[in-house]
Amino acid sequence: MFSSDVKPRFLKPGEWEEDKSDIDPSFSTAFIYNPHVSLSLEQQRERLPVFRNRNHILYLLEKFQTLVLVGETGCGKSTQVPQYLLEAGWGDDGKIIGVTEPRRVAATTLAMRVAEEKGSLLGQTVGYSIRFDDSFDPVHTKIKYMTEGILLREMMADPLLRNYCVIMLDEVHERTLYTDIMMGLLKKILRKQKNLKLVVASATVDAEHLYNFFNNNTSKDTTKDTAVIMSVEGRLYPVDIHYVKEPMPDYVKGVVDTVTVIHEHEPSGDVLAFLTGQEEVDRAVSLLKEQIVDDNANLKLLILPMYGSLPNAEQLKVFRSTPRGLRKIVIATNIAETSVTIPGIVYVIDCGFVKLRWFNPETHTDSLVVVPVSQASADQRAGRAGRVRSGKAYRLYSEADFNALSAVTPPEMQRTELAMAMLQLKALGIDNVLRFNFPSPPPARNLHSALGLLYALGAIDYEGQLTKPLGINMAEFPLSSLYSKALLISGEFGCSAEILSIIAMLQVQNVFTKPSSGQNIVKARIAKRRFEVREGDLLTLLNVYVSYVKHGMSQDWCKKYFLNYKGLQRAQEIRIQMSQLLKRFNVPIISCEGDTEKVCRCITAGLFPNAAYLHYSGVYRTVRGDQELYIHPTSVLYTLEQPKWLLFCEILHTNRVYMKELTVVNPSWLEELASHFYEKVVDKDYSL
Repeated sequence: MFSSDVKPRFLKPGEWEEDKSDIDPSFSTAFIYNPHVSLSLEQQRERLPVFRNRNHILYLLEKFQTLVLVGETGCGKSTQVPQYLLEAGWGDDGKIIGVTEPRRVAATTLAMRVAEEKGSLLGQTVGYSIRFDDSFDPVHTKIKYMTEGILLREMMADPLLRNYCVIMLDEVHERTLYTDIMMGLLKKILRKQKNLKLVVASATVDAEHLYNFFNNNTSKDTTKDTAVIMSVEGRLYPVDIHYVKEPMPDYVKGVVDTVTVIHEHEPSGDVLAFLTGQEEVDRAVSLLKEQIVDDNANLKLLILPMYGSLPNAEQLKVFRSTPRGLRKIVIATNIAETSVTIPGIVYVIDCGFVKLRWFNPETHTDSLVVVPVSQASADQRAGRAGRVRSGKAYRLYSEADFNALSAVTPPEMQRTELAMAMLQLKALGIDNVLRFNFPSPPPARNLHSALGLLYALGAIDYEGQLTKPLGINMAEFPLSSLYSKALLISGEFGCSAEILSIIAMLQVQNVFTKPSSGQNIVKARIAKRRFEVREGDLLTLLNVYVSYVKHGMSQDWCKKYFLNYKGLQRAQEIRIQMSQLLKRFNVPIISCEGDTEKVCRCITAGLFPNAAYLHYSGVYRTVRGDQELYIHPTSVLYTLEQPKWLLFCEILHTNRVYMKELTVVNPSWLEELASHFYEKVVDKDYSL
């Protein structure tokens, strides 16, 4: 068995000598190929550290059913291992080598890179599949990159994954909700499907824990082990870590100031800065464009945002090689922390925080909370600076604060709302989810709350079985259980066309653009008021989409009214795919012809668990959990008279607990449409 303790190595420049003969400074494992690089793609592949372990990897997969592959960042495991398997003949019998990624951008960019290395068009030998987008051929694709949620839905049609010969779970250390579910399910599948092989890959992971989880050998005879660990050394240049002496009151402003210092005093090299969310990224980009002065005569700035809801075409801009005479500044969320390599990054700025989803079983709310990063995440961020040459990482917190951070980020399974995950497990035949073998078992109260919510929505019956057809159809929708319920019953309310538009728009963040100059800010606010209605944010989004379609989906029209054209394009694509799913479930696509009450009643029937009422103290409180809430300043209701009852889509924790994406409802609708909830759930003591 191959094993060793593999940890990211962050050294001071000069503490070790770089081997210039083995490292090509112009090489990067970026996924957008630079035609000016002198080495051929084949030579680049052979210079990757994982190449030296090619035969070991193939041998271990022949002998063991599960390989836990621990490889330092930059070793090439995500791009090369699937190719080694294909070259060794694993896909010759018509089966597929599947690779799962926790992030959509990682799945698409990795597929692009590997397709280029194989000399084929994307979607032929190498393809990808993500939510609401795919590019693969069911017959000819041999290597398929996908998100874990896609593979989970494929299991509903083929529980034993008989179309696959090897499954590779990549970036397991992120421990997303679906990563843990996939590991639990694959452990069961491997017992039945002896010909299926599993590769569990990560840069930083507890290899022994995964080895013990997947090893089915209960005897002391190690020759009967079904799992094995292998470590691969990575190519990581030394990274000089810098800490601040005093805490920063505004880390967004701190990022901007640090970029300014780097640009004025550091030699050429691109910059990657980490912030917590889209709003902070957009704010930093605006501040940089306003404040930065190109004092460096040799370099001009190319400032690019990067976050999950950005359209794919916009995300891919950061992977393009930086033109001569420019310095690329990438302002990103933790989407750029792992899985993807942005070429040319030499300087990293770490704000020290990350936005995580956190479920409170006391109040039954799933909130986005800004929390300090873990030490493992901080090391991953710093490692982005050491991919092409010696780099520097600027941490906007002190060294003492770093030492006080938690070692790892808690698994998502233990901190998020589990209703949709439980629904999908039940669709896969896991009747007793409380006894399902999770790598990191979730709190029992979270499971209890999730099952109660599914019962309230009518997705499961009192015996815990999926209802037909509602529960089964909800499990197949790639949306939250509340949204899928609203969509599936929208035909009964006669407003499925409107609900489709609203939920498609909810998948796109920041439909309204935020100008940086003073005069345009006023114009943008006036333009937004043209779409606002007293019924709330969801009906406002519906107005935007209807107007967008009415005006021929014109980019000029979007620019005139300060709307995100690419976001609206994406919403239209998502709407088309969701409408196809509805047709498959025999839900008629019909319009209510402007009857807003029908739309609001349908929203109420799906989102009633997210009801809040105006307390006599002047704040809102949730019906479930009695949590104190406030209307978010971006809501159209923020400046209006406070309605007595609201439904919210999301909760955000900052200095207060805010509700976002609101809809005004009539309390009598709650009594009528949520009667199943009140009569059967509360009375049966489901703790909701």
